[in-house]
Amino acid sequence: MASEMIVAIQKSFPGRLSVDASFRLPLDPPTILILFGPSGAGKTTVLRCLAGLEWPEQGSIQFGDEVWVETKVGTRMPPQKRRIGFMSQDYSLFPSHSVEDNIAFGLGELDAASRRQRVTEVMALLQLQGAERVRPNQLSGGQQQRVALARAIARRPQLLLLDEPLSALDAPTQSKLCGELRSLLKQLAIPSVVVTHDWAEALTLGDQMTVINEGRVLQTGTPQEVFSRPRDAEVARIVGVETVVQGRVIDSSSGLSTIDVDGTKLMALADAELGLDVFVCVRAEDVVLETLGVGATSARNHLAGTVREVTIMGALVRIRIDCGFLLSALVTRSAVEDLRLSPGVPVVAAIKAGAVHLVSRGSRAASACASA
Repeated sequence: MASEMIVAIQKSFPGRLSVDASFRLPLDPPTILILFGPSGAGKTTVLRCLAGLEWPEQGSIQFGDEVWVETKVGTRMPPQKRRIGFMSQDYSLFPSHSVEDNIAFGLGELDAASRRQRVTEVMALLQLQGAERVRPNQLSGGQQQRVALARAIARRPQLLLLDEPLSALDAPTQSKLCGELRSLLKQLAIPSVVVTHDWAEALTLGDQMTVINEGRVLQTGTPQEVFSRPRDAEVARIVGVETVVQGRVIDSSSGLSTIDVDGTKLMALADAELGLDVFVCVRAEDVVLETLGVGATSARNHLAGTVREVTIMGALVRIRIDCGFLLSALVTRSAVEDLRLSPGVPVVAAIKAGAVHLVSRGSRAASACASA
């Protein structure tokens, strides 16, 4: 397989957003790239340009050795020649068609026997057996998502594009299916670009992540790198989670889990569905700082550490504490003065168990998928 997809495009809409996006997607091994940002940032426009549903005024899109777009010489490869699987935000299933007919749509180049065989294969892969003649309005949201994904992969695409694939689902279903989607994408081994504005989805699904706002690419890296070390205040505001570290669940009892993070123990609300390997996510505003020996809060977690950085951010101040891992806290200027916070000062970070958010790193789901 070719090595990477290279994207450098400019697309404008009169009186609206102008998109100027450049990034690369490794193709070998197949990589899942997250396009992350708030609503209206330009993510879907980029996805539609990759699909050939929008045309940039300037720039190029190259997929391995194939040139899909090169505006300097007028190259415009049509969508049907790009071998792309596209899953829209609302799934766009045909309400009058059965599940198998929805999946078979787009397989017209195959003979009837080959078409039936391919539909059977993808239905088995996405655990849709028994729903062949059912119509979309008779399915749950999770089942509709599976049908839409089955249709997207039925043509054996070389690139998969997913636009907010979980947004149409309720929160419990989103949480359940997110890890399953990651495992499925890895099993399919198809390079994928996924649009989302949800940080838990980004951490669960992505190998790489590109942050977009107001049509501009602000930062690219692994999801953990971007969330843990945002390049600037704008990225920090968009991603909204200042501390993301790898941890491992070492005990669960009485509704609480104990997580080891590089030797530091944290308590969080238990969730048996997550598996053992997790990302530990803590928002800076959920961290309360205390002086040593005070213990003023009833929080489950009291982490002794040392102040490493003090950064003034207008009326608030961001404090970085080394407590076995780097933890960010957001406090007022008066708190900085009262606690005499400066680099090298010992401090205790108090965090409620409910404020420690755990996101699966996918080991359980991946193992289950491998054994299937």
